[in-house]
Amino acid sequence: MKSQSQFLHVVTRDEAERRFREHLTLAPLGSETIALHAALARVLAEDVVAPIDVPGFDRSNVDGFAVQAADTWGAQEEHVHLLALTGETLAPGTVPRHAVARGHATPIATGGMLPRGADAVVMVEHTDTEDGTVQIRRAATAGENVSYAGTDIARGETVLRAGQPLSSREIGVLAALGLAELRVHRKPRVAIFSTGNEIVAPGAPLPAGAVYDSNAAIIAAAVEELGGAPVRLGVVPDDEAALSAALQQGLACDAVVFSGGTSKGEGDLSYRVVAALQDPGVVAHGVALKPGKPVCLAVTQGKPVVILPGFPTSAVFTFHEFLAPVIRAFAGLPPQQREHVAAALPMRVNSERGRTEYLLVGLVPSDQGLAAYPMGKGSGSVTTFSGADGFITIGQHTEILDAGAPVQVQLLGHGLSAPDLILIGSHCVGLDWLAGELVRQGLRVKTMSVGSTGGLMAAKRGECDLAGIHLMDPATGVYNRPLLTPALALVPGYGRMQGIVYRPGDARFEGREPAAAVAAATAEPGCTMVNRNAGSGTRILIDRLLGGAQPAGYGVQTKSHNAVAVAVAQQRADWGMAIDTVARQYGLGFTPVQEERYDFVVPKARLERAPVQAFVTLLQSAAAQDALRRLGFRIDPAG
Repeated sequence: MKSQSQFLHVVTRDEAERRFREHLTLAPLGSETIALHAALARVLAEDVVAPIDVPGFDRSNVDGFAVQAADTWGAQEEHVHLLALTGETLAPGTVPRHAVARGHATPIATGGMLPRGADAVVMVEHTDTEDGTVQIRRAATAGENVSYAGTDIARGETVLRAGQPLSSREIGVLAALGLAELRVHRKPRVAIFSTGNEIVAPGAPLPAGAVYDSNAAIIAAAVEELGGAPVRLGVVPDDEAALSAALQQGLACDAVVFSGGTSKGEGDLSYRVVAALQDPGVVAHGVALKPGKPVCLAVTQGKPVVILPGFPTSAVFTFHEFLAPVIRAFAGLPPQQREHVAAALPMRVNSERGRTEYLLVGLVPSDQGLAAYPMGKGSGSVTTFSGADGFITIGQHTEILDAGAPVQVQLLGHGLSAPDLILIGSHCVGLDWLAGELVRQGLRVKTMSVGSTGGLMAAKRGECDLAGIHLMDPATGVYNRPLLTPALALVPGYGRMQGIVYRPGDARFEGREPAAAVAAATAEPGCTMVNRNAGSGTRILIDRLLGGAQPAGYGVQTKSHNAVAVAVAQQRADWGMAIDTVARQYGLGFTPVQEERYDFVVPKARLERAPVQAFVTLLQSAAAQDALRRLGFRIDPAG
C-alpha cells in the first residue's frame, strides 16, 4: 500500500498559520480607478481630501423668508413685524440678485442660497404675506435655519481614509464632493474548483453515490464577502493531469483554493499535484484541528494555495481559519474583529484529546443567560454552518466539558440577532410547515432538532418557547401530558402514525403484524435495521417493540425519520421505524405500529408572549389544519 508520509507531521493550528504567513505579504495587491457607481463594497486605496466646501454656500434649511434677524426681534402672534419683499424668490440653484437690506425679506426655498445681508430664515409657518409685505409672527436669531458654507465638509478636510470599505453612506459623501471616480484597492482574484469523481455541479442529474458541489458555492460567496473576486473553474475529476492543468490555470490568479483529496485516500492526487510546487511549496499538510485536520497549505510565487477538506463544515472552517484573513489583507481590509459572548453548555460534550476542536453551536436565551447548543451534524453537513450562531474552541488537552460548563462563543456574524420564537425538540415536517408560515408572517424563528427528551429538558430550563415532543409515558401509554411539570403547559398538536418502514415486496414485513414482522427480522441474521437516537420518542417506541433485543444495525443511530427512510430506500438497511408521511415520500412499505401525539410543551412564563400566541393561533387555524392533513397528520382535539 502506498505510504502516506505527508501525514506524518501534523502541526498545531498556530504553527500552521505561522508557516503559511511567513511566505506571504499580507498587504493590498494594488489599486485601480473605478466609477463612483461601481464603488459599493470596495475599499479606498487613498485618502479622500475634500476639493470643495459642502455646502458650497450659505444655505437655507427650511422654506421661509431670508431676513436680518434684528428685524424680527420682539415679533409675536399678537405683535407682528412687517417687512417689505425684495421682489425675487430664491429657489434651489438660483443665485440671488438682490441683497436683503434692513426692513426687507426674500422668499427662499429649502436648499436656496442665502442672499447678501440676510443672516436668518423665518419658517413660512410663522409668516403671512399681503400686498408686497410679509408679516413675521415669531422672532429669529442670527444663524437660525441656516447652514453656512463648509459647515458639513470644509475644503481640504480629509473626509475618508484609505482602507475604508464603502457603503451607501460613504458613496453619498463622495457624490456630495462631486467625485465621479476614485482609487480603490484591486480585488484579489481567487481561483476556486472542487475535485472528485463523485462531485456534480448543481443543476446536473445526480447519480447514486454522488453529491452536489456545495463547497465551491460556499467558498465563492465567502470570497466575495471578504472583498475578493472568485474565479470559478468548476469540477475537476480525479485525474492528475486534469488537476495539474486546473492548478496552473488557477495560478494566474492571486490565490488558489480547492477542496477534496487531502485525506489518506487512495492516491491522494490533490496533494501530489500541489507537492510539486516550489518557492517554498507545501508548508503544512495536516493540522491538529477538528474539523479540518487534512487541510493542506502551500505558497508559491507569493501566492497562497490551499486544499480544503472535502466535507463542507471542515472546508468552511479551515477556509475561514487560514485563507480568509489573507484575502482580507489582499483586499485592503483590516483584520476581522471577532466578537465573543458568554454562554453555558446545556449538555455534556466529549472532545478528542490532542486536537483543537471548533464546535458549532446555536445560542438560545435562558433564565440564566445564553445556552450554547452543539450543532451535532458532523463535518459532512452542509446546513450546520448556516444554522449556527457561533462556535466554541475546545483546547487540545480537554476531553470533557460537563453540562453547565461556561464557554466563550465566537460569533460567526456581526452581533447576535435574537429570534422572536425558539423551537427546540423533535423534528417533524409538520413543524417545518408551521415555522415556514410564521417566517412568512415576519417572525424570526430558530429551530433546533435535539430530540423529544432534549426538547422537554430545554423547556424545563426555560431555554425555548415551544418544544415539539412525542414521548410516551411507559406506565400509562399516554403521550406527553404525564411528563409535564407545574411550570409547563401543553399545546395540543396532531397525531402521527409511527410504523415499520421497509422496501415494497419484502416478505419479512409485508402483510405482517408489527410483532410478527420484528420477530422475523430479528430471527434472520442478515436482516439489518437502522435505529434512532437515544432520547427520541421513536427510539422509546423501538425499544419497547424489540423487548430488549438488539438486532443487526441496532447501533446505527440516526437523528431523523428521513435518515431512516433514506437508509432503507438505498438498501443500507432493511427496516427501521418512521412516520407514515416520510414513508410515502420515499416510496417505502409501511406497517402501522402506534399512533402517537406530537404536541408542544411551553414554559408557562412564556405562554403569553406574542410570538407564542401567534404560533398557537396558526396551529389552530383552519388553513394550518388543512395543510397538516394534506401532509398526512391526524387532527383531533385529544391531548
